[in-house]
Amino acid sequence: MTLLLGVRHHGPGSARAVRDALDAAVPAAVLIEGPPEGDALLALAADEEMRPPVALLAHITDDPGKAAFWPMAEFSPEWVAIRWALAREVEVRFIDLPAANSLAVDEEKEEEEKEEEKEEGEEGEAGSVRIDPIGVLAEAAGYDDPERWWEDVVEHRGTGGGDALAPFEALAEAMAALRETYGDGGHARDLLREAYMRIQLRTAVKEFGEDRVAVVCGAWHVPALAARTTLAADRALLKGLPRVRTELTWVPWTHRRLARRSGYGAGIDSPGWYGHLFAAPDRPVERWMTKVAGLLREEDRIVSSAHVIEAVRLAETLAAMRGRPLAGLGETTDAIRAVMCEGSDVPLALVQDRLVVGDVLGEVPDAAPAVPLQRDLTRTQRTLRLKAEAATRELELDLRKETDAARSRLLHRLRLLGIGWGEPASGRGSTGTFRESWRLRWEPELSVRVAEAGVWGTTVLSAATAKAESRAVSATVLAEVTALAEQCLLAELPDALPVVMQALADRAALDADVGHLAQALPALARSLRYGDVRATDTAALAKVAVGLAMRICVGLPPACTGLDADGADQMRGHLDGVQTAIGLLVDGSDNSAGLRGRWSQTLLGLTARDSVPGVLRGRAARLLLDDGRLAEDEAARLMGLALSPGTPPVDAAAWIEGFVGGASGGGMLLVHDERLMGLVDAWLTGVPGDAFTDVLPLLRRTFAAYEPGVRRTLGELVRRGPAAEGQPRPAESGAPGFGTGIDEERADAVEPVVRLLLGMGER
Repeated sequence: MTLLLGVRHHGPGSARAVRDALDAAVPAAVLIEGPPEGDALLALAADEEMRPPVALLAHITDDPGKAAFWPMAEFSPEWVAIRWALAREVEVRFIDLPAANSLAVDEEKEEEEKEEEKEEGEEGEAGSVRIDPIGVLAEAAGYDDPERWWEDVVEHRGTGGGDALAPFEALAEAMAALRETYGDGGHARDLLREAYMRIQLRTAVKEFGEDRVAVVCGAWHVPALAARTTLAADRALLKGLPRVRTELTWVPWTHRRLARRSGYGAGIDSPGWYGHLFAAPDRPVERWMTKVAGLLREEDRIVSSAHVIEAVRLAETLAAMRGRPLAGLGETTDAIRAVMCEGSDVPLALVQDRLVVGDVLGEVPDAAPAVPLQRDLTRTQRTLRLKAEAATRELELDLRKETDAARSRLLHRLRLLGIGWGEPASGRGSTGTFRESWRLRWEPELSVRVAEAGVWGTTVLSAATAKAESRAVSATVLAEVTALAEQCLLAELPDALPVVMQALADRAALDADVGHLAQALPALARSLRYGDVRATDTAALAKVAVGLAMRICVGLPPACTGLDADGADQMRGHLDGVQTAIGLLVDGSDNSAGLRGRWSQTLLGLTARDSVPGVLRGRAARLLLDDGRLAEDEAARLMGLALSPGTPPVDAAAWIEGFVGGASGGGMLLVHDERLMGLVDAWLTGVPGDAFTDVLPLLRRTFAAYEPGVRRTLGELVRRGPAAEGQPRPAESGAPGFGTGIDEERADAVEPVVRLLLGMGER
């Protein structure tokens, strides 16, 4: 009789039971639930460089983005069965529906069917309800948690002793009862899969004999495989199934991805815990507590051996009180929280992240099939000593070093290709152009992104160049092209730059929208800085950038006239961006000569235009003041005009928001300039009561952006009141953070330290 081993995917208890059953039965062939196209890859599972978790990746040849995974961990029953068969030179095959058929299914139609079945289930039609078999069995046993039930009846079952096939027979009987009640359980495609598996099973039985074949599959399928059906009936079910050309390979997987429902559809919440249960030779609770103690000690938490002993005792006591055969994850977690974490969930979250789930990343041998782009990426990673890791990793790069510069180019090229292995991050050190900070994390899905990007080229450089050229030609918005030019410089794609520059010149010549020009300029200005670092000739780019800036200066005044509140707020952001960009463009070259002066004249003209919204007039005044192009007396005069009694309160509040709003140091400006502070104070106290509710949102938005210390200081200054004409503000005592005057003795004590920090030497 054929040995049907029904399992729970990624269950260590099932894995141990499968190993015991295979040792007891010693079949001549092992059939496993999985895509049969993967048979050619099974031998790689015995390679010393293959380290789970890994996954079979199948994708449509002409559309790599449509893919499916079959993940396996060290504690997955399928992996255990594969390794058992390979170690004993026993025939091993996959028998599930081919990926060529499953990937051809119309995903949109499948989703619609799921929604229809869900609605029918809500109406009480039991035959179409999508059920969780483990959940139903747990509920029947009186458990409210399916995971806890599975742990008690399977995972905590020891190895050796008794009948190795008994657990499979009991589980098969339970699943048969469920199938009689629920039919396909709402999983309509399972009928097709099971028909194909029965056909493959018949073939193997005919070849090896009925009592020499073992099948490892999801327990849900066991009753269907044991059912007596005809070959003709099974073939009829499969007739007319669509097919597509597919490619398969092994890819690294992670414990985090095992927690998601993909491929085998059996996501688990605690892969790290399950891996521990499978690997621990004995005393799993004691060994787990020791791991936790080691982790917490690495994080400088005080955890002694006494903590470990007490945590083990508490976990076992909780298990006894709850009627469980062995302390499970729930009991160990409660014990860790109480004993090692002193009731805090903060260190417990670290245990959950690092141990219960974990950052384990599998490895795949070089012999595994891969697209040429993947092989080039792997070679480059090794050359640059950039290992793909599942854990998040911070990487600081100094672009003056050749290796770091090459790493930067690789990461930028991958981003351009849509392979998000690394994301730029805020650096902890210098923010100059010679330094970059990255946050790296390899996700299994990136293997699919690499396969997709393979259509652009066989190397990372050629693929990134081809995609950049394609994007430049198809771009319709100027900002897209300028951002692309910036990416090309960062990624050092010299062959793509001419195409991008031509597209940039064409779009810039045709685009007359000042907002679009202002949105595009900052990326160009940044690109010029990158050229200095990477020794790239950016003369043509500089000429285009200066031309854009000049056009902005000409078109900005009319573009700022008659804007509504939303349009003014958006234009304010453009003003800030252009101000920063022009600061980068002014380098003393012929191209940028006179640009700073032209921009200052444009801003000065905005401050005097009554038709320009107040927020823009205020912002223009502030930019001029910060740039040293507007005297403080003139700034005070402009504020006085904006806050004069004849100005509507809402317009005056908008001017204030533009001048001192945002996170640009406006609060400190008011703190240190008593004239401006007095003008704002006098205007605010004179706002009529009926108009105050109209200006309150603007003021609140303005002052809410200040740091708490700045707001506190402003409040203290207002409480003290204005200083008399020509007299210093009187000091008061009793206010938090303020003294009654300068304490010269304390200041003298601090001075040597300050001089040392500033490198000024001793006085």
